[in-house]
Amino acid sequence: MIVRPHYLDLLKTYRDVPLVKILAGIRRCGKSTILEMLQNDLLKSGVPADRIINMRYTSEDFDDGMTDKDMYNGIKEKMTKGGRYYLLLDEVQEISNWEKAVNSLLENADTDIYVTGSNSKLMSSEISTYLTGRYISIPMFTLSFAEYMEFKKASGRTPKELLTEYIRMGGFPIVALSNFDEDAAYQIVEGIYNSVITSDIIKRHNIANFDLFNRVVKYVIENVGKTFSANAIVKFLKSEGRSLSVESVYNYLEWLEKAFVIYRCQRYDLQGKSVLKTQEKFYLADASLKYCMMGFNPKSVAAMLENIVYFELRRKGYKVYIGKNETKEIDFVAVRRDERIYVQVCRNLPEESDREVTNLLEIKDHYPKYVVTLDELAAGNINGVKIVHLADFLLAGDY
Repeated sequence: MIVRPHYLDLLKTYRDVPLVKILAGIRRCGKSTILEMLQNDLLKSGVPADRIINMRYTSEDFDDGMTDKDMYNGIKEKMTKGGRYYLLLDEVQEISNWEKAVNSLLENADTDIYVTGSNSKLMSSEISTYLTGRYISIPMFTLSFAEYMEFKKASGRTPKELLTEYIRMGGFPIVALSNFDEDAAYQIVEGIYNSVITSDIIKRHNIANFDLFNRVVKYVIENVGKTFSANAIVKFLKSEGRSLSVESVYNYLEWLEKAFVIYRCQRYDLQGKSVLKTQEKFYLADASLKYCMMGFNPKSVAAMLENIVYFELRRKGYKVYIGKNETKEIDFVAVRRDERIYVQVCRNLPEESDREVTNLLEIKDHYPKYVVTLDELAAGNINGVKIVHLADFLLAGDY
């Protein structure tokens, strides 16, 4: 098992803090494995094995009709002695009202509770009032480039070779753990995508017109890294002779978001210092989700570099926005407490244009500014704007 210290360290920070620790992210991003790592770490730190209760709530493991009471009683039965128990509860979203059971265990027993899940029932907007103010949500993503390199340590390949592979193959742990060729890797990712769509969206929301839903998904995937609106999707579908209401498009986007397939990135007006409600961008939970559906296309690499940088900033704890500076756009404004950085992403620095740098120089403050590129020869500092290779940016401990 390859340890992912970023998440393990986060969970250690909150160990024995009286809050429910919730790890939420797309299916197969490694949540169950993190719980295994946590269990090993607890044992190493001297917690007796009979003090750790590990439960997995997938439909294969339990009856479909399991209630929160069944869940509560099932765990309580295992707590045979006094003293603290560590509860590691995997895929809890399968149990309706799971928060009730977890809240009762938090209140009525000496417990330290960790839960994972892969759909909207684990998002703060849907966690019921039972747990308000009593949980910490830890978003979980597919592998970072640093983690991918760790997974591939034995391959003997250079960081540059691995970066090319990471851009093409994405960061699902199941793909990184093996040496699949591209076709096999995309088949596996397509299987993950289909299970998410079937289990977390189609069944849950009773989507009748699967073909139309799929066309909306395809539109979003084709437009990763571009600002668009629900109206634009409706117009596009109309041009194809299909009809869908703006409200339905909003629903589809929201459901994809709640299944952690796409992530919404809002625009931030640097002049008015406010978050704008229109012309958002969406990024895919993993670059491979695009390629498994549309094939790898070198022309789409620029947009997927943006996708990769977006998630690296999220992993490092930044809130990420698209910057609007009067008529100019900044790819990312990343904010973390009182820190802020500005990032432009491009495949190569164009020789005939300094647009990437100029847009950053027009921001009149002293926060760090970066242009992140795949350009091998581009490096250095232009009037305070740092030009950084993508690999160096992804592997930096901090900015």
